[in-house]
Amino acid sequence: MYELTVKMSFNAAHNLRNYKGKCEQIHGHNWKVEVTVKGGKLDKAGMVIDFKRIKESVGKVLKKIDHRYLNKIPPFNKISPSSENIARYIYQQLKSNRLFNIKSKSCNWWLCKVTVWETDTACAAYSEGSE
Repeated sequence: MYELTVKMSFNAAHNLRNYKGKCEQIHGHNWKVEVTVKGGKLDKAGMVIDFKRIKESVGKVLKKIDHRYLNKIPPFNKISPSSENIARYIYQQLKSNRLFNIKSKSCNWWLCKVTVWETDTACAAYSEGSE
């Protein structure tokens, strides 16, 4: 089994809801995002999938939240924009993208997990199922 991971980043401000402490105040992060894809077969070029295709899809999702105040945009206008919820949001956005929603016998790879780093020492990851 192969695992491919792309790393990208975005910058945004947020404040946590239903939280007592410094993070209930508006503040920002330079988030790093890791998207991991798994696959069992290589194509004729010796790849599971081209990194470029993954980066393009992730870039489209991150563009929606980059340099934004997350609490003002859906779904974070209703749920707390915690790193956990941001990881799940990015995962679900990618799953709704055609690239990650292929139901074909020729597709030998799938979205495994999304990890969101809010600092160099703290991250949250989201995945579905037992992948």
